[in-house]
Order: sequence, then C-alpha cells, then structure tokens
Amino acid sequence: MSDTYAIMSDMASDRITIRIPENLGKRLRHRSRMQGQPESELVREALESYLGRSADGRTAYELAETGALIGLVRRAPKDLSTHPRHMEGFGKR
Repeated sequence: MSDTYAIMSDMASDRITIRIPENLGKRLRHRSRMQGQPESELVREALESYLGRSADGRTAYELAETGALIGLVRRAPKDLSTHPRHMEGFGKR
C-alpha cells in the first residue's frame, strides 16, 4: 500500500466529478505515467497550488513567516498591510 493511499484513506475526503477537455485529459494521463503518480494525486496537488496552500498544508503566510520574510522591511508603518491609505494606487501604472 502506498503512503498516499494510507494518508487518503485516513482522512475524511470529498469526492467530486469534473469534466475536462479531451486534450487536458490526455496531458493529465501522460503526466501521470511520466511521474508515476495517480491522476487524482496530480489533480489534488494542482488544486492545492491553485488555492494557495503548499503540499504540507501550510499557508502562504506561514511559509513567508518560516522564510523570515515577515518584518523584513525596516522603518515601515506598523499598519502597512492593514490600512487602506497604504494601498492607494497599488497595482496601477
């Protein structure tokens, strides 16, 4: 029994059914064969990546905290990430 099977069988899981274009299905099957991973595992990894969680379940914030990226900017306002006035014009050219 694989480690992945043991993990999946121990957790409460939801089952979903999706329809994907034929070309995407072929690419998924090819990647599955090349990496020796089940298609379902590849889809779970893709969803975790898309939804912003790492494979070990840590959020982007937790990863940034671990990487000592939080608090890296010196002499910045304490409310830099929360006060709307600091976001004026952000993302605009």
